[in-house]
Amino acid sequence: MRQGLNVAEAREWIEGATPVLSAERVGASEALGRVLFEPVVSTRRIPPADCSAMDGYAVRRADLAGAGPDDPVELRVAYEVAAGGRALQALARGEVARIFTGAPLPEAADAVVKQEDTREVGGGVRFLCQPEPREHVRDAGEDIDVGDVVLDPGCVIRPSEIGVLASLGRSLVAVHRRARVAILSGGDELVEVDGDVSGGRIVSSNSYTLFAQCRAIGADPIYLGISRDRPESVEQQFRAALHADCIVSSAGVSVGDHDHVRSVLEKLGCRLEFWGVNMKPGYPLAFGRFEAGDSAGGLCGALVFGLPGNPVSASVTFEQFVRPTLLRMMGHTRCFRPTLQVRVGETLRKKAGRLHFVRITLEEQDGEWVAHATGSQSSGVMRSLTQADGLLVFPLEATELAEGARATVQILDDGFFAAERAGF
Repeated sequence: MRQGLNVAEAREWIEGATPVLSAERVGASEALGRVLFEPVVSTRRIPPADCSAMDGYAVRRADLAGAGPDDPVELRVAYEVAAGGRALQALARGEVARIFTGAPLPEAADAVVKQEDTREVGGGVRFLCQPEPREHVRDAGEDIDVGDVVLDPGCVIRPSEIGVLASLGRSLVAVHRRARVAILSGGDELVEVDGDVSGGRIVSSNSYTLFAQCRAIGADPIYLGISRDRPESVEQQFRAALHADCIVSSAGVSVGDHDHVRSVLEKLGCRLEFWGVNMKPGYPLAFGRFEAGDSAGGLCGALVFGLPGNPVSASVTFEQFVRPTLLRMMGHTRCFRPTLQVRVGETLRKKAGRLHFVRITLEEQDGEWVAHATGSQSSGVMRSLTQADGLLVFPLEATELAEGARATVQILDDGFFAAERAGF
């Protein structure tokens, strides 16, 4: 087992061990946010026939040669075509058809004049212009034709994709299945959210944070409760997690007398790949995996993350390593948070040897973003993370980022780029 990797090395190691999950078929209306597993090939033509893009009149352009506001052309209305209906016959010379949006174009018609460019007179219509060829006509198959690959594998299904699936008559669609994530916590001091916190006990808040972080990306978290600081309790909890795709444990991966996670994982047959990443917060991170068919319980290659126990450390290590891993498992290719180049609002200092993720807020000044630390950077101060727009990356060997220096910020707030007003 390797120790003391840098952040990039840890990411590379984890990515190399991450499988992509198999497919499942779900209702198209339930596929929002999922990743398409196989191509969607059209068996339909959309629109199915030439049709009108406007309410107006289907015409033969030749009948309107020279028409204009000062020299209108009057023609006879032969019949009407409604959406969902069909033309009674081909248009004869000097005839037009009243037509509505989406209605099929009569044979011999080659344009549509919108209603606003006409005037009704008795049993006929005066046309104030000659339309361009195919004006206001939607050609058959101009959107989708038979045999078109409409959606590619790896496509993230948004509302517009669901609309396309519906148009194609696809009530079911194959998507990568959701990652099943077992969430575990351990410690004699921990209680559930409604538990007794007297005597120095604390709520197992990491479990709730990690559960929510999984749900936020579409994974399927399974909370397995709190184990006590005894090897048999930790083992029982891990055995209950054996059929998950990913196991995320909070606390117990350090080197204290009551930290049993590493020894239990090794007993169960988990191959620990590394322990410790040169970052702050979050150094005591363990990563391992079970091979498919392990005797410990019929696993299918579950990945295991042993996260630190301090709340900010657990949340930040999830963001940096677990979140992109789960997204990749579920078929996503864009697995990382967006970043922004900013100026540092006040001088930051640290010792060399660890990459720091500094909790910051951002404000816009003179057309650029300026980052300010949220206050205490203690790994136990979770409130500072709730106030943070993102994490400023303080490089591994750097000891100072002077005020005004440029830095990279990883944006955590999903709504950071949202606006109160349209802006145009």
